[in-house]
Amino acid sequence: MDTSYFSKFYKKTKLEKIQALLDANILTEEDKQFLTEAPLLSDELANSMVENQLTQYALPLGVALNLMVDDKEYAVPMVTEEPSVIAAASSAAKTIAQAGGFDTTSTKRRMIGQVALIAVPDITHAQKQIKLHKKDVLNKANQAHPSIVKRGGGADELMVRFIEATEKSPKFLVVHVYIDVQEAMGANIVNTMMEAIAPYLETLTGGKVLMGILSNYATECLATAVCRIPVDLLKREGLSGETVRDRLIEAAQFAYADPYRAVTHNKGIMNGIDAVVLASGNDWRAIEAGAHAYAARSGQYRALSNWEKADNGDLLGSLTLPMPIGFVGGSITIHPTAQFSQRLLSVKNAKELESVIVSVGLGQNFAALKALVTEGIQKGHMGLQAKSLAISAGATEQWIELVADELKKAPHMNLETAKTLLDKIKNK
Repeated sequence: MDTSYFSKFYKKTKLEKIQALLDANILTEEDKQFLTEAPLLSDELANSMVENQLTQYALPLGVALNLMVDDKEYAVPMVTEEPSVIAAASSAAKTIAQAGGFDTTSTKRRMIGQVALIAVPDITHAQKQIKLHKKDVLNKANQAHPSIVKRGGGADELMVRFIEATEKSPKFLVVHVYIDVQEAMGANIVNTMMEAIAPYLETLTGGKVLMGILSNYATECLATAVCRIPVDLLKREGLSGETVRDRLIEAAQFAYADPYRAVTHNKGIMNGIDAVVLASGNDWRAIEAGAHAYAARSGQYRALSNWEKADNGDLLGSLTLPMPIGFVGGSITIHPTAQFSQRLLSVKNAKELESVIVSVGLGQNFAALKALVTEGIQKGHMGLQAKSLAISAGATEQWIELVADELKKAPHMNLETAKTLLDKIKNK
């Protein structure tokens, strides 16, 4: 990757951006053709993906630059409708790359399948029976999906949980099965296995199976990103690096202590994560649900990220998330833009994709907190929002930048002001 072509990248036209990525050896000539043709799904493919398909709903796919993860540079595809997300991700990545980039670790990639049983006559006996016949349960699960076993994965462990009755629910005996799904996200694999072992678990326990299904709370598939930023890279006009560092840490502490702030704090993290997950063809709803459950694992909803001061005064950041994404299967394999995103990212497997995604999330959080504790969140956000207002006011391509520039100077940035400015510019 030759980053010399990325100078003033945001000011280039679409075709100039594509050419710069081609010159930087990130895109191929085939990719260039794909992008310039403004690809849409064929009706045949769209109909095969969802029921009652009527049309397609377009969102912008942009690229975040400067991301350095585990000593490798990435150009990151991001799909989002929100102004400033990609700009913030790129800006944060550039700062953190100057400090060495992100370092990541991840656990073994295992998904959890659940079989829930009710009306179990003897809970203690049932638990003993399941544990006694654990190998048989795992074998039956693997027999239901032999192809994943051939690839080196499959069910390899189980756990039994008992949930006491409440005023609104009966007793539940729940069997968790841990499954190595290899490069897939694994939902279909897990669901097939859970339904296959359900009758046997009824026989062992004397209870009745309520359901067999995967859990999107993927606590056995965690990815962690960390970064270290010297204070010299944090200073802003009128603010020392130490001041920015301390304010940023206090902002993170606020999000840890207050659920109302934590929700918005974590939403900012997910701005980046969802955008990459969506671009890669993965299930962003599953990632969202798992992340927010993980944020509440202590019993209170808290910030997902952590920021603190190192012994030498550096700013230390870390983020751990459940990251059950896939590299193959489902829409990842059949969606042409998801396939393009893989080529753009140049990742080789699901673990590497996990590392990129969690790093983008931590970088997005850094950018948001730094803005909040310095110039405020609106300066950068509304600068990009000005273009949206200009378009809403009726500005066409030749007028958009002019109206947006005037909006940034106006005391009130709103649609009415945008319309007034557009009329003035047209009449000059």
